[in-house]
Amino acid sequence: MRHIGIVILLLLSTIVYSQKGTIRATVYDDNTGETLVGVSVVIKGTYTGTSTDLDGHFILPVDAGTYDLQVSFISFDPVIINDVVVTAGQETILKDIRMGASTIQLQDVMITARALRNTEAAIQTIKRNSTAMVDGISASKMDFIGDATAVEAAKRVTGVTIEGGKYIYVRGLGDRYSKTTLNGMEIPGLDPDRNSLQMDIFPTNLIENMVVSKNFTADMPADFTGGLINVETKDFPETKVFDVSVSMAYNPDMHFNSDYLTYDGGKFDFLGFDDGSRALPSLARNDKIPVPYSGYSTQEVTNFIKSFSNQLGAQNKTSFMDYSAGISMGNQWNVGSRGDGKMSYIFSLSYKSDTKFYDDMHYGEYQKNLNPDVYEMRYATVQNGMLGEKNVLVGALAGLAYKNNYNTLRLTAMRLQNGESRAARLNILNSAEAVGQSGYEAESDNLEYNQRSLTNVLVNGTHNINDSGWDLDWRISPTFSTSDDPDIRKTAFTLNSNGTKSFSAGAGGNPSRIWRELTEINLPARFDVTRAYKYNGKDARLKFGVSHIYKKRDYEILFFDIQFAYTQVWDINTEISSVLDDVNLFPNRPNGIYYQSGNNTPNPNQYTSNINNSGFYLSNEFYPLTRLKTIVGLRAENFVQRHTGRDQSYASGDKVSGRNLDNDEVLNSFDLFPSVNLIYEVRDNQNLRASYARTIARPSFKELSFAQILDPISNSIFNGSLFQYSDWDGNLTETLIDNMDIRWEYFLEQGQNISASVFYKQFDNPIEMVRIPEQQTSTEYQPRNVGDAVLMGFEFEFNRSLSVIAPALQKFSLNGNLTLVKSEVNMTDAEYNSRKAYEKSGENVNSKRDMAGQSPYVINAGFIYGDRDNGVEAGLFYNVKGKTLSIVGAGLFPDIYVAPFHSVNFSFKKKLGLEKNTGIDFKISNILGEKYESFYDSYNASTQVYKSYSPGRSFSIGLSHSF
Repeated sequence: MRHIGIVILLLLSTIVYSQKGTIRATVYDDNTGETLVGVSVVIKGTYTGTSTDLDGHFILPVDAGTYDLQVSFISFDPVIINDVVVTAGQETILKDIRMGASTIQLQDVMITARALRNTEAAIQTIKRNSTAMVDGISASKMDFIGDATAVEAAKRVTGVTIEGGKYIYVRGLGDRYSKTTLNGMEIPGLDPDRNSLQMDIFPTNLIENMVVSKNFTADMPADFTGGLINVETKDFPETKVFDVSVSMAYNPDMHFNSDYLTYDGGKFDFLGFDDGSRALPSLARNDKIPVPYSGYSTQEVTNFIKSFSNQLGAQNKTSFMDYSAGISMGNQWNVGSRGDGKMSYIFSLSYKSDTKFYDDMHYGEYQKNLNPDVYEMRYATVQNGMLGEKNVLVGALAGLAYKNNYNTLRLTAMRLQNGESRAARLNILNSAEAVGQSGYEAESDNLEYNQRSLTNVLVNGTHNINDSGWDLDWRISPTFSTSDDPDIRKTAFTLNSNGTKSFSAGAGGNPSRIWRELTEINLPARFDVTRAYKYNGKDARLKFGVSHIYKKRDYEILFFDIQFAYTQVWDINTEISSVLDDVNLFPNRPNGIYYQSGNNTPNPNQYTSNINNSGFYLSNEFYPLTRLKTIVGLRAENFVQRHTGRDQSYASGDKVSGRNLDNDEVLNSFDLFPSVNLIYEVRDNQNLRASYARTIARPSFKELSFAQILDPISNSIFNGSLFQYSDWDGNLTETLIDNMDIRWEYFLEQGQNISASVFYKQFDNPIEMVRIPEQQTSTEYQPRNVGDAVLMGFEFEFNRSLSVIAPALQKFSLNGNLTLVKSEVNMTDAEYNSRKAYEKSGENVNSKRDMAGQSPYVINAGFIYGDRDNGVEAGLFYNVKGKTLSIVGAGLFPDIYVAPFHSVNFSFKKKLGLEKNTGIDFKISNILGEKYESFYDSYNASTQVYKSYSPGRSFSIGLSHSF
């Protein structure tokens, strides 16, 4: 009954408020840009009023009418806002109320409240006053440009590049050195092997801002170097939000194409997960599976074969367009007898379906020629063909929050479900002249499905201890994620010289099926304390806190291949789709197909790993000189990673030389991370910054394992670092990085700015993906420490209205940023000697090379037209990063680079209606029709393709409406 009563009271309060109007606003310190807590807000000449909460917000319900609003706070000049019109049942939003420090002669300051707050200016304020060097983008600018998701918006941020349309990298450094947090808490992405979260899952209308920290302060996690991207979602919507949107995209090269490749999946594929039709048959997990002449009856063997799906071949169907839809809503309202508390909710549901078809896929495997006088590379294996992909992403975000003048409590839950189906048809040509190759021709069909899920909950409390200067913040954010690849199928007919075809283990291989399962638990928690005090007459802050992260991953790969009880006989016209017809199954002759397990007991491709990372930090922010803000801090982290797994030798019965780990420590380190940030305030709108910090990059679960993971399409194999080779001891260690930065920044009106930075980083034992020289008959890679490295860089950013040229151009603006980087790795002796052994005539192998994953330059630029009065926004945007070393070659194998991709995109958005609540947007992506390409590079040789495909041009149109 008590709960029913509470609900009735809430409903009654909602009805009462609906008969009134509401005034909302946020109050800021005009000097620092920070929100003010406890500001008195009253209707002038009355006792009707309220005060700002912990975030500087207030809600004031009043009867319909026109009022003068008085805002006052100790040591600040009072502010009066005249002629505030309030309509029954509607909200009047007064944003960007800024209070100046009190003058000697106090007097009322008359201002006119603006209907919209320039939140890009707020981002500039964050940048100007931040203890770290940051760049970012606000929700206002995202909406202005028309970016639908966070990943599109991130391209506007200095030094940021986008990989795979989903992941954000900073300063050209790869995923290892970039990190993503959500509301200040670590969260794994749908790909658990990445530091970066998939950023295309966040609709921009739920994002308060997105800030990229370029350098480290003690209150941050220490495992980033390029940048820390924090996505802050809205918890207390300043206005009532109820938005819906739909969009469709058309790519002439991919959509409505009858050659599109796919295969029959499950009935829930459209929701991003398999319905069980791809599940591994239960008997397949037995130590002894039904095979001919092994004690099982013929019928039992036949039934077991038929328990697997009989579909091995890709199918041609007509592809459909990309489409998406989303709905988001949120609001806040006063609660409590005095109305000094506020409740809010926020909810978002999104759905995306993308269809890709590449009819020009090319994979290449090349070697150096053994003759030092022959410079051109020769192919080992090349694959050409077509690839179809269907990707579905379903995302839901919901949150509740409560706050009063001194406390905020927040609960946010997020669920992401992603399913990707892939079908490929490839022609394979292998050269007998290449080292370790047999020489054959084959045709292959590959079928894959990957389903990933992520469930995250954030519980957060922020408390101000009765104006004492003490602030507490605590957060707990558990995440459960999965990544499963059920029933990966590869079927390759070898084409024989006599005009027949067959399955050959020494050539195209026997048909194979793989099941991969991964589950991961991630439990981070942190507690932060801030004490405000005065030093030298200026504001200062002491901050300290503790954190702990627990992670646990379970991973397993199960492998099965097709064997033949009798002599193979296949007609030259036999389709892959008919291989598992009943006539070909055991006990029928010829062929007599049956399944054989490739799994030992214990399984070498099964592991369990866990991490415990405990952190403590202390930081002090103060002014030793009038204009010199100084932030000194020290963070300590104790990191322990344990692993349960074994290598192939041990699993095969070799208990002497084989290796077996049972919850053994594979990494145990206690590290200190000092940081010093100096900010000289040249003027109120101009800073000169300098900083030093030490950070770290650690191996992932997969890297510190015995796992061997096959990519069935490219036919390449990932090997965990624990495998030992003649030039590798299996001991992968963390990378320690020393970081130094200097930045000059100049802030102008209306969110405009100019900044320039230089930075230097020194890496101790960087980790890179290396081609394994000993594995010459297969394409295998391994993460290894490669030797010390350094990089030096320069960044320049500007954001200027063209009104500086002529007043008539005030609606046009130009922004851009440039990052230049020079990196250098000192090779290990093993790498240098392997390169020297295959040195070409006239070549002088250097012991230094570029860092893997580091781009030599990154360019972002945008030319924007904006007419807010008429609701028209348009922009042309450009993004590129330079030629980047992707995989480190060794010995016989050349280095692999990623070629520059010149991304040019256009967007246009028009808002309709009197209230501008309806929007239509139109976008063109990849206007230049650029092709994605990575290639082999060798001395004096023509480059050869490692991977190549064309994404084509995409045209999209979207419709959105705010109720």
